[in-house]
Amino acid sequence: MSEQDRFEDDLLYAITRTGEGFHTEQAPLVAGGLDRGRRRWRRRSAAAVVGGAAALALVGTGAVYFSGPSPAGTALAAAGPGSGSGAGAGSGTAGGSASPVASASPSAPAAVITGDEVLATLQALLPAGRTTGGSGRGTEPSGKPGGAPLVTANLVLDDGKGQAAVGISVSRIPEGDPGLAENTCPDKKYVPYDACTATTLPDGGSLTVFQGYEYPDRRVDTKWWNAKLVGKDGRLIELSEWNAAAEKDSPVTRATPPLGAEQLKAVVTDRSWDRIVAAIPVPAPVKPRKTGKEYSQEEILAIAAKLLPAGLTETETGGEEGFADFVVNDGKGKSLVEINVQDRSGDAERGSDFAGAQQLPDGTKVVSRKTPGNPVMWTVDTLRPDGLRVVISAFNSGSQRTPATRTAPALTMDQLKAIATGPAWKLKK
Repeated sequence: MSEQDRFEDDLLYAITRTGEGFHTEQAPLVAGGLDRGRRRWRRRSAAAVVGGAAALALVGTGAVYFSGPSPAGTALAAAGPGSGSGAGAGSGTAGGSASPVASASPSAPAAVITGDEVLATLQALLPAGRTTGGSGRGTEPSGKPGGAPLVTANLVLDDGKGQAAVGISVSRIPEGDPGLAENTCPDKKYVPYDACTATTLPDGGSLTVFQGYEYPDRRVDTKWWNAKLVGKDGRLIELSEWNAAAEKDSPVTRATPPLGAEQLKAVVTDRSWDRIVAAIPVPAPVKPRKTGKEYSQEEILAIAAKLLPAGLTETETGGEEGFADFVVNDGKGKSLVEINVQDRSGDAERGSDFAGAQQLPDGTKVVSRKTPGNPVMWTVDTLRPDGLRVVISAFNSGSQRTPATRTAPALTMDQLKAIATGPAWKLKK
């Protein structure tokens, strides 16, 4: 894991537990569960409403970090009632059937596409209504060596049933970046939603249509619906909409966003985007981060299963490289368990999180903490002399996003420690 990736994981984890008794020295703990799963899936979705490239985006906390211009939700909220335009029905209207996605040329890009052209393309594909506050960003150079621009447009649509913020982003996925290309529904243990479908298109591309909420804890009823298309030609097109005039901090204006699932699909798969995709330079390839030393999700689950107390079985499993999660139930209710396994052997600062830690006879450092919240999180973080770091957390709920369903996690602190320090975890050479 690179220092940048570790920084992102630590920062995202810190944000999620802020206000719930979070301690800064535990920032690296369980960075994989809620944050990696959502970062991998939601981070690209956030680009749909950003006027520039998003560095980090986190749903559910109200905190968003950007390296580019402000999020469109803010821009939309600040936009006054400009001269509205009717959203016409283009050749691929949102109510019609989706056209096949044509491949864009991977060679030299076409002429520059302006932000106004991107905005006009979006408007032509939306249902009839009045649009205000529209803005767009075209294929101007990103200013980053080897980088490609993120093309965006956003507006407020009123189809007669109330105002709704709508935003789209069009970009290209760098070769060798499987994380951006992954296009599946999120794990409900971390991202609650009402509906989500993931399909493979006839041309081999993939499409996800998601219907959920801006705030997973439902503290307000702002709904966030999103369609994400990953094309075989490397295109990444995402459309987002809300049932409010802005992504955040705006009153709900209608029961649901204006476009249904089929309409969302029709917009992102329309061939009107072909010329815009063709105008985006092919980004520089991304070098794979795999070193062959990471534990796979399956390996982590297999080892953990053998270390669980008698009577407990892994269910509702999930995860990714370096991280796994599962749910156990001892008869008193579900309890989510998360495990991170990291190779920190090359990290000169790897011991900085273990000041004052308990040290075992073999030199392993152990930090234990009970973090308050609803649900609570009990964590044991271990670092072995060779640099292998194993972190395990358990919750008194079957999800990080649902209230406590039991008084304490199903695993005691001693049991968590026994799993994290088990001899089966070994640094891969």
